[in-house]
Amino acid sequence: MCGIAGIINYNCLEEKQEVLRKMLGQMRHRGPDAAGIYINGPVGLAHTRLSIIDLGSGDQPIHNEDKSIWVVFNGEIFNYPELRKGLIKQGHRFYTQSDTEVLVHLYEEKGTELFNDLNGQFAIAIWDQREEKLVLGRDRVGIRPLFYHENQNRLVFGSEIKALFADNTISRKIDVQTLSDIFTCWAPLGATSPFKGVHQLPPGHFATYSRKELHIKPFWKLSFEQPETKDHCLGEWVDELDLLLKDATRIRLRADVPVGAYLSGGLDSTYISSIVKNHFNNLLRTFSVSFSDKRFDEAPFQFKAVEALKTDHRTVNCRDEEIGGIFPKIIWHTETPIIRTAPAPLFMLSKLVRENGFKVVLTGEGADEIFAGYNIFKEDKIRRFWSRNPKSTMRPALLAKLYPYIFSKKNEKARQFLIGFFKQNLDNIGSPAYSHILRWKNTAQLRRFFSSDVQNETGTLEQFVSRFSNLLPGDFMTWHPMSRAQYTENIIFLSNYLLSSQGDRMAMGNSVEGRYPFLDHRVIEFACRIPHRFRMNVLEEKYILKQAAEGVVPGELIKRAKQPYRAPISHAFFGNSTPDYVNELLSAESIQTAGYFDRNKVSKLLKKCGAQQGELMSERENMALVAILSTQILDHQFIRNSPFNSAPEIKDVAIF
Repeated sequence: MCGIAGIINYNCLEEKQEVLRKMLGQMRHRGPDAAGIYINGPVGLAHTRLSIIDLGSGDQPIHNEDKSIWVVFNGEIFNYPELRKGLIKQGHRFYTQSDTEVLVHLYEEKGTELFNDLNGQFAIAIWDQREEKLVLGRDRVGIRPLFYHENQNRLVFGSEIKALFADNTISRKIDVQTLSDIFTCWAPLGATSPFKGVHQLPPGHFATYSRKELHIKPFWKLSFEQPETKDHCLGEWVDELDLLLKDATRIRLRADVPVGAYLSGGLDSTYISSIVKNHFNNLLRTFSVSFSDKRFDEAPFQFKAVEALKTDHRTVNCRDEEIGGIFPKIIWHTETPIIRTAPAPLFMLSKLVRENGFKVVLTGEGADEIFAGYNIFKEDKIRRFWSRNPKSTMRPALLAKLYPYIFSKKNEKARQFLIGFFKQNLDNIGSPAYSHILRWKNTAQLRRFFSSDVQNETGTLEQFVSRFSNLLPGDFMTWHPMSRAQYTENIIFLSNYLLSSQGDRMAMGNSVEGRYPFLDHRVIEFACRIPHRFRMNVLEEKYILKQAAEGVVPGELIKRAKQPYRAPISHAFFGNSTPDYVNELLSAESIQTAGYFDRNKVSKLLKKCGAQQGELMSERENMALVAILSTQILDHQFIRNSPFNSAPEIKDVAIF
């Protein structure tokens, strides 16, 4: 795990070393162990290293035998031993034991076809000196970030946006359309970023950059187009899943440093920890976060998992005021507005990991997306069933399976509100956004806080849906409805929020690498072939995963009601005390100066926040508070109080 950066300028031989040092300085947290720079003609490559494999000789940039191919690489190639053996048989000579060196030799053999052979999580930059061509590549689901800015035959790239902004020729301005998208679906849409002129390389894509053009092409696509295999019984599917997950976990334990695991007390992380404990590492160290607010706490389930697995366990307790205290640091690392505080406790968790001497942890992320674990998939199924008989009073009662706490309170007003909410656009089942449109419509109400200028610059919800539809495969509407919903969740929420704001950024903020067995591309492709009834059996989520976990994970944890991961919001900022930055950045003057929001509407929200320490706030108002505050922090840190022109230069850099 590392940070990478680079400058390719075909116009002139600019001085690159100073800027590259500053780029590395902005993301030294990604790689505190070593740093290196390679400069030759139009190219400058830079790397800051978190040493995990080949601690002694794996520093980057790394080259091939005649130094015509150079690479900087962020991530891990888990099948590198097998690839290395094959390359040695083909006559290639290695001078390190690292997974990185495999990339230059594999590129010599296969060119841009190399990405098809990789099992890993990666952002890669390869410089081909003979052709004076740069090749960029990003892993299949976007576990590792890669941003770039291109202008007039000059390209700058980096693992984080702040690295790009160390180059003061790149202007810094928030893209209000992307801001509006985040206030609709929680994340940037497609390859956009929150900043104008800064783009992401999409997951599963590679780019070639030459004097002629920047060309981007997919090497892998998430797809449910293959017909479901119907001649397998459930037991055969379970056996195949069990073997795949064991192997995906096994290769993700490859490291020259200890590997721990997150243990939330849910099915997914407990299953992965069980595989490790039972098959590979009897001395497993596990980590979890608990909350002082019992509404969010899963500690009792974590204790049950630890008791069953007998792992060496560590826990960090998160108090509301701690979230408020570290929130500006969270936004510095996310580099995007967010509408929940959930990343903050995960930052505290990765700090606990690092303080215990670990650099690598396995996590259970991804299982909900590929095995249909979220309520949004159930909502879609119920609404489609209900749409066949819209006048039915029995069919909407199925919502009680999802939200029993509303139906069980005998609160007729709340029950009718819920039914009315899910009845909206009930018969519009032909829409490609049917599964998510109600959620987007609900979240998009946060956009009412925008200033009139921002509202005039951004599109409507209907236009957002149109842009989303343009991202979909041509055969999307031929897939099963559940597959469509899962695809939507994967391409927006998983890659652009969960693996970014809650994944890579919160772990790497403390120099910790997360690894995701459920996101092994073999597991994902397997999940896409599973009959939908085995992903969700009636309304039982992750049915096949639960079947596979029988006898491995304690039954109580398999059967427990799903508790979505959340964190306190209003109490974090308006509890016993309010952090000074909150009052400053949400003042009428600051709101007016930044220009993104209507100061009168924000003022009314703040009055409600202050009333009884936020106890009167709705869920949507809590989201609005976080969304507005995080945008103001981002603007303050990246635009108005920019530290980039005086960015620290890394001194201990090896120059190649």
